[in-house]
Amino acid sequence: MLLQLSAEFDLQRDVVPWLAAQGPTAALDTFEESAETLYIVNVERNGKIIYTWKGGGRTTCIGLYDPLSKQNEHLYTFEKDLRIISCSINNEKTLLAVSFLQSTKEERANQLLQPVSNCLTLLIEIHPVNNVRVLKAVDTCIRVQFLYPLVDRSPFPESHLLLVSEDKYIEQFHIHVVTEDHHKVVIQNSGQLPRDRVADDLIWAQWDKTEQRLFYIVPKESRNLLRCVQFYPDENFNLILEALLDIPLRDTGLKFVHFGYYCQDQEIETRSLNLEVFTNKTGSFCLCYSQASDIPKEVTYSVSFLHKGYSKTFTVALQRTDFPQVKEVAFLNLDYYVAVYLPGHFLHLLNTQHPDLICYNLFLTGEDARISMLPNSAIQSPFKSAIWDCCSGRMFAVTINEGALLQFLWNSKLDSDRLAALHCALLHVRNTTDMEMQIIQWISENLSACYTFDPIQEFIIASLYWAMCPETSKLDKLLPYTSLLYWNGIIPGITCVTEIVSLPELKVQNCKGFWEKLNLNLECVKYAEPHLHYNNNVLRRDWYKLLSEEKAEERRATTYLRNIFENAKKVLSNLAAWNLEERLVPLFQEEDYQQRLLMGLMVAQLKDHLIRHLQYIGKKKIDQIVLDYVSKLLDLICRIMEAIWRKYNLQSCVLCLDERGSAAEFAAFHMMSRILEAASGMCMPLPPGFHTLHMELGVRCLPLHTLLHYIDNGVLQLTEICATKLLKDLDNSEKNEQLKFSIFTRLPEAVGHKVSQLWNHPIISNCIARNYVELLFDKLRDRQHNRPAADRLPVRVEFLPLNYLADMLAEVEDRGLNPLEEEDNVNAKFVEETALKHTTMLLGKTLLKKDQSNRIVK
Repeated sequence: MLLQLSAEFDLQRDVVPWLAAQGPTAALDTFEESAETLYIVNVERNGKIIYTWKGGGRTTCIGLYDPLSKQNEHLYTFEKDLRIISCSINNEKTLLAVSFLQSTKEERANQLLQPVSNCLTLLIEIHPVNNVRVLKAVDTCIRVQFLYPLVDRSPFPESHLLLVSEDKYIEQFHIHVVTEDHHKVVIQNSGQLPRDRVADDLIWAQWDKTEQRLFYIVPKESRNLLRCVQFYPDENFNLILEALLDIPLRDTGLKFVHFGYYCQDQEIETRSLNLEVFTNKTGSFCLCYSQASDIPKEVTYSVSFLHKGYSKTFTVALQRTDFPQVKEVAFLNLDYYVAVYLPGHFLHLLNTQHPDLICYNLFLTGEDARISMLPNSAIQSPFKSAIWDCCSGRMFAVTINEGALLQFLWNSKLDSDRLAALHCALLHVRNTTDMEMQIIQWISENLSACYTFDPIQEFIIASLYWAMCPETSKLDKLLPYTSLLYWNGIIPGITCVTEIVSLPELKVQNCKGFWEKLNLNLECVKYAEPHLHYNNNVLRRDWYKLLSEEKAEERRATTYLRNIFENAKKVLSNLAAWNLEERLVPLFQEEDYQQRLLMGLMVAQLKDHLIRHLQYIGKKKIDQIVLDYVSKLLDLICRIMEAIWRKYNLQSCVLCLDERGSAAEFAAFHMMSRILEAASGMCMPLPPGFHTLHMELGVRCLPLHTLLHYIDNGVLQLTEICATKLLKDLDNSEKNEQLKFSIFTRLPEAVGHKVSQLWNHPIISNCIARNYVELLFDKLRDRQHNRPAADRLPVRVEFLPLNYLADMLAEVEDRGLNPLEEEDNVNAKFVEETALKHTTMLLGKTLLKKDQSNRIVK
C-alpha cells in the first residue's frame, strides 16, 4: 500500500466519549444513534472541526473540536430537530453562522400552503450567547464560510462571511463587532449588514481553506471561464485569475467543493460535476475533471496542468469485475503529486511539477493501489496531504509510505514503474541517508534491468535537482531534472491523450507568494521552458577543444586556464568541508588534469548560465549555488562507490597489482565502468583518482586481451600514477613483461617519457633509443630544410642509411661552425651503437625488398 493513512480525527473516538460524559441536554438520546445523528459539517482553516448531533429532547447541538488541544467545546443548541447543512465559526469564536433545513421532504409536501422558507441562514452571537440574526430565508440551499486572516490578530474587530447560494451567486458580509460589559461581544451594525457581490451565474465553486481563495466557473458562450478571487486580511478581495476551459461542463446545478460536508441527504449534495482545483507552493495549478464514459468498464479523467499549458486525458480499462463499482474517481492533493483514486481498481499519482513525461507517473493496481482504512464511500481532500471520509466522519493525514515505495521499486518489472518510483523516492529522500543507501543498492543490482534509461544518471540528476531547487526561486527552471529528452514507452492498461490548453491570465501585477511563482511558470512556458534548462552540449564541446589544444601544445592564455583550475580547487575544498569522515574508497590521491579541467569548466559555464537568469540574487549567492551543485555531484558519485565498497566489504588499502582480483573487486570494477559510462554520457566530472582506481581494478580483474581492449576503447584510461605503479611493482616475468610492454606502448607520449626510466629492461632501452634517433633525425631534417640550398647535399641517393649518415655529418659540420649552439646531453657511445643497429635493420629491409622485386620481375 503506497499511501499510508494516520487517523487525525474520528467522531466515534474523539467526540462520542465526550458527549457521553455530558449532561442530559447535550448527551445523545441513545449511543447507537450516534452514527446517524452525529456528523461533521465543516472544518476551518485552523483545523478546528465543527460537528452536530441530536441532543436530549430532540434538540440539535453544535460542537467544536480542537485538534491541537484534543478538546471538545459546545457552541450552540437549537431547541428543535434541524438538519444543519452548513456551519462556520469566525477566528475569534465569537460568531457562528448556521444554515439548516426547517423540514423534511415529506413535511414540505404537506405544508405547501404555509409560507415557510425551506432553508434558513442565521448569524449567532456566541460569546456569550446573545442575539440571533436571520441572513437568508429562502427555498434553495445556502452554504456559509467565514474568512480567516492569513495573519492571526487579536482582537480582530471585523469578520467577513461568505454566503454561497444554489441560486448561483456568492456574497460577502462584513460584520463589525464590539465588546460590551467587558465580556459580551455583539454585532455593531444595527441595520442591514454591508455586503459585496463576489460572483454571479456560476455553475461550480470551490473554497481553498488554506490560502483563502475562491475558485468558480461561469459559462461563457461555447466555453467556460474559470475565475479565482483572492481574499486578503487587510483588503477586500481581488479577481486575480481567469482561464478559459476547453472541457464540456453541463449546467445541471451548482456544485460545492469544500464548503462543508453533508452526505445524509443526496438531494442536497449535487454530484453533477466531479471537478477540483489543486495548487502547490511551487506554482503548480492543476484542474482535475472526470467525465462519464460510454463504455461500462472504462474510466476517463483529465488533468489540466494550467501552469504548463496542456492537459492530459487518461482512459483506464477496469480489469476487476468482483469489486463494487464506485461511480466516480476521487482526486487527492499530495503536494508534488495529484492522486486519482478509484477504490478496488487503481491509484494514479501524477507529478504536477514535471508532468511532461508520463513515465514519471505512478500507476498502481491491485494490492499496491489499495488504501487501507478507507471504505468505498465519498472522500475529499480539503487540505494538502489530508483525506476526509465524509460519511464516517474521519480525517486522515496521508503520506507516501517510503517502505512500500522502495518495495515497489524493487519489485517493478516495467521501466516506467521503475523510473516513476525512483523519482518519487528521490523527491522524498532529502536528508534520509538510509533511504538513499537503499536506492543506491537497488541501482547497483538493477543496472542491466533498465533498458530505456540509465539509473545512475537519473539518480544523480534528480538528486541534484531536489537538493538544490527548494533553496532558490526559479532555480527549478534552470537545472535539469532528468537525463531523458523523450520517452516512447507505454503503461499497460492506460491510454493518454495530450492537448494544448489556454494559459491562465493573471489580472493583477506585482503579486506575491503562489501567484508570483505561477506567473513565473507561465512566463517560462511562453518563452520555451526546455531551453532554459542547463545542458552539457556546450560543456562537452569546450572540454574536448581544450583537451585537443593541450594535446597539440596550443594552450590558451594562462589567466583563462588558471581561473578554470581555481574553480576546481574551490569545488574540492568545498567537498572536503562537507566530508569530515574518512572514506573507504581510495580517491582524491592525485592531480587529474582532465577531470579538474572539466570540473572547473562546468563551474564557469553553469555560473554564466545562472547569472543570465538569476540576476536579482547576486553573484556571491550564485557562486555558492554552483560550488554546492558541482560538489554535490562529486559527492553523489563518491556515495555510490562508498556503498559498493561497504556492500562487498572492500578495504581502503592500496591495491596490489601482482595479485588477481576477487569477485567483489570485479563487481566494484563493473560498477565503476557503469559510473564512467553514465558520467561520459552526461559530461559530468569524476572525482580525482577515479581513473587510477578503475585501472588498478581492471589490471587485477581482467585478462590481458580484455584489459587492452578496454584501454583501446577508452573504458580504461592510463594515468601516470597507475603506469608508475605497474612498472615499479611488477617483476619481469614473461606474463608481466607482456603486460608492461602493452601498457607502455599505449601510454601518452608525455607520460611515457616520464615513466620510461622506471623499467630497467632491454625493451625499454630499445624503445628509448629508437625514439631518440627518430627525434634526432627529425631535428636534422628540419635543420637541413632551414639551411641554404647551396649547403645541402646536392645528390640524394635511394639508400636511406647513407642519407641519414650524410645528414648527420652535415649536422656535425654545422655544430663545428656554430659552437655556441646548445648541445644535448647524450651518451655518444649509446647513440652510435643504436644508430648502427638501426641502420643494419633498415639495410636488411631494403635488401629484402629489392630481392622480392627482382623475383617478381623474373
